[in-house]
Amino acid sequence: MTLQTTAAQEADPSADGDDSTLTYPAAFFAQYSPVSVNDMLDRIPGIQLVLDFNESSIGNNADRGLGATSQILIDGRRLAGKANEAQNQLNRIAATEVDYIEIVRGSSSSLDVQNSGTLVNIVLLEAQSRYSLSTEVGMRHFTDGNVEPEARLSLTGQRGRFSYLVSGDVNPGYRIEETLELSIYPDESFNEIVNLERKTDQTNYNFNANMSWDFTPRDRLALNALFGESDPPQTVLRRFTDFNGASPTVRYQSERNPASAYNWEIGGDYQHTFANNARYKFLFIVNDKIDESTRQRFDFQNPGDPEIPNLFLDTERGYSENIVRTSYTWNVAADHGLELGVEWAKTTQDSALRLGLPIPGERSPEFGGLTPVPLPNAVTTVEERRYEGFAIHNWRINPKMSLESSIVAEFSEIEQTGDVDNTRDFEFIKPKLDYRFDINSSFQLRLSLERDVEQLSFADFSANTNTRDEDQDTI
Repeated sequence: MTLQTTAAQEADPSADGDDSTLTYPAAFFAQYSPVSVNDMLDRIPGIQLVLDFNESSIGNNADRGLGATSQILIDGRRLAGKANEAQNQLNRIAATEVDYIEIVRGSSSSLDVQNSGTLVNIVLLEAQSRYSLSTEVGMRHFTDGNVEPEARLSLTGQRGRFSYLVSGDVNPGYRIEETLELSIYPDESFNEIVNLERKTDQTNYNFNANMSWDFTPRDRLALNALFGESDPPQTVLRRFTDFNGASPTVRYQSERNPASAYNWEIGGDYQHTFANNARYKFLFIVNDKIDESTRQRFDFQNPGDPEIPNLFLDTERGYSENIVRTSYTWNVAADHGLELGVEWAKTTQDSALRLGLPIPGERSPEFGGLTPVPLPNAVTTVEERRYEGFAIHNWRINPKMSLESSIVAEFSEIEQTGDVDNTRDFEFIKPKLDYRFDINSSFQLRLSLERDVEQLSFADFSANTNTRDEDQDTI
């Protein structure tokens, strides 16, 4: 059970009649000369604190499936995406495209999502024809003198009933890390000093597209797409100074760790509004993510000496989701709204791990010239098929009080194949009550009671590597 009180500074924003929504018109932000929606949100007092609290309360995109909650709406609607969700669009929408921003603290069946705290609704300007082109170009200078470029290009607009947002960006993930590790004995005598330099030469490329079409006054179709790619190769140099001999000795260790990663996502949603204002919604998401990395470690005595391999770790991991969610929402009585729906999701993780060590045995070039070491559960596929039925009831008790009740029935099966074969079935009933009292436009009292069931981590089903510990190869 949680008791939450939130406060908001009311400068120029206006509150609606029931004190549950604060509205910030675009004119409020003009004095700050914002470039993007993110710049506008930075000027709303306490909003980042609220969004961070919401994220810790309702989970994040690491959760499998979609669920009923979201923090950011655009034109009152949720984007059909996880990696390509609305919060990731805030830097891509130009501030000149915004009509006003709503901070919604109440719960209602008219919302496109279940409000589990406070949500932000970005309302864009309406026009028969409009477009806005936004560009950002910059350079980043790092402590080692390296300079990396970055750029972002986004195009937003509307033509009749068709609106769109297309963007692409390139940003550096370059990182250099220098550390010194000192090891001493209980009598305070020196054991070893390790100087480390780790360099990651990474560049991230992203492309996003969001399109919506109101092909009738009661029908809307939206499609979203995302593609991202990065190749984060890493080099490591360690210098060991050993004080256990008659005089200190120095040796070196290096790593060359090539890596590649990419992900894509396609999502869409369709909504039909009936004559009685009831709504039918259908949403789908398909995504895939691939990460591949190889860790190769070498010993050598002095710079320029031949390098002797002593570790080979190759990791491949793929993660994909297929999600379908549909629901029907209507007013069952005055001040009472009900949403009924189902969600189906299939999540698959493929992983493979290869280890080579300088031990007796037949050496293989596929293992960096080292001896292959058999590992338990090194190659595995984990698949979850989950079905979820839900009902959400909203009761507007009076202009200042609301009560939202919901129940979710979740049925899932997790199957593991490969080096290990196993299957488990799960069934959970998750009820929730959420009471809100708007004391005034600045303060709200919220009381919630729910049963929360954490999802199992797929990472626990397969062997993993720890690239930050040179003494521990696998977990």
